[in-house]
Amino acid sequence: MTLILRNVRPWGGDASDVTLDGGVITAVGPVAVERAASAGAGTAPGAGVVDGRGRILLPSFSDVHVHLDSTRLGLPFRPHTGTPGVWNMMLNDRNNWRDAEASITERATHTLGAMIGRGTTRVRSYAQVDADAGLERFEAVLAARETHRGRADVAVIAFPQAGLLREQGSAEILDEAMKLGADVVGGIDPCALDRDPVKHLDIVFGLAEKYGTPVDIHLHEPGQLGLFSIELILERTRALGMQGMVTLSHAFALADLPDGQLDLLLAEMAELDVSVATVAPATPLPLEKLTAAGVRVGLGEDGQRDYWSPYGNADMLDRTWQLAFTNRFRADELIEHCAAVATIGGASVLDPAAPRLGSVADRPGLAVGDPADLVLLEGDTVTAAVMDKLPRRTVIHRGTVVADGLQLA
Repeated sequence: MTLILRNVRPWGGDASDVTLDGGVITAVGPVAVERAASAGAGTAPGAGVVDGRGRILLPSFSDVHVHLDSTRLGLPFRPHTGTPGVWNMMLNDRNNWRDAEASITERATHTLGAMIGRGTTRVRSYAQVDADAGLERFEAVLAARETHRGRADVAVIAFPQAGLLREQGSAEILDEAMKLGADVVGGIDPCALDRDPVKHLDIVFGLAEKYGTPVDIHLHEPGQLGLFSIELILERTRALGMQGMVTLSHAFALADLPDGQLDLLLAEMAELDVSVATVAPATPLPLEKLTAAGVRVGLGEDGQRDYWSPYGNADMLDRTWQLAFTNRFRADELIEHCAAVATIGGASVLDPAAPRLGSVADRPGLAVGDPADLVLLEGDTVTAAVMDKLPRRTVIHRGTVVADGLQLA
């Protein structure tokens, strides 16, 4: 069905009417003069109309790094009980997740719905598979995806949060999840956690080659240790011809490297089309350098008020604010760049063929032929929308309204 968005402002610019059909944008033009006389004037028979009321039109948000399998959103708040370190935090989660007031399927489904209601229609979620959980958490995320399959596109990462070498059977469980249809094979800290990067990466890239899937590797490793792991990942990406199929999540080392090392590394990442998913940490990644170098960068919300952290609210607009804040951005152009990273930047992480960001002035994603995955936001400008995070939003997935005013359609 044709859907016409009346009186909207693409990227906060001039008012336009935008026509959607067949899941894509088919026309963008000035506001029709007859709109004021009749909401349906000039509309093709059978077409639906959304009154944009002068709101800002953006590509919908893309959350490229979220842990739907550990969320506690919607449940009573609980004190944080974790202790520092990836292994210790994993154990804290392991000791508590089965005792929550709702099942993991219910929690994942609720959080995904809240994300969609706030403007996210493209998601890449982790699903922990290990000796403790087996496939239970993986199956819960699949169930949440199925519940919301008409409202969002969700890719599921089979994720060995506890590593692949520390517990017997971990690699076999990861293999089983891939066999059952995981979209992406995950890895984590090959040096710091498993302490055998060659064997860890052998397993991860071996499964990616076996099942023909992308790779997404959590890298909390700092500085030169992180650089070492990244270099090993790039080496395998080149050897296996996996350009465009590898994502570095967190990649905290990129914030620590000297300029000379960083520039060389970013050039190689761009050559191999290795993307980055950030969650807007307190020590920010060099965002402007990454996109200027041609590296695809997306944003994610990470854990959502879970056993790892009390933070998270299912709102990518709020996480966009955090990305701008942690980067100490003040100029409108830079804050809008954060919105671009959170929307079309993430879409390019999920699909290397999607439009990409380059300079901070790039604002793709709203031209004829682009996917009709969109969000309408209130605000005088994109920066104002990021700062105010107002609730009157309309969310569109594949040309259909799936949420309005934070409520699912």
